Amino acid sequence: MLRVLIGLGVPFIAIVVMLPLVNEVSFTLFNIPFLYLWMFSWFILTSVCLGICWLCFDRHRPEY
Repeated sequence: MLRVLIGLGVPFIAIVVMLPLVNEVSFTLFNIPFLYLWMFSWFILTSVCLGICWLCFDRHRPEY
C-alpha cells in the first residue's frame, strides 16, 4: 500500500489537489508562469516517485 501511495498518491495530490493553490501564485521564471513550471516539474518528479517505488519495493521481486 505504501508503494501505491508513493508512486501514484504523491503525484496525484501534487497535480490535482495542489493545482488550485498553485494557480494563485504569480511568480514567473524567464517569463514562464509558475503553474507551467509546476506541471512540467511533476512530469519529471512522477518518474522519480516511480523510481523510488521500484528501488524500495520491487527491485528484489522475481520477474515472471
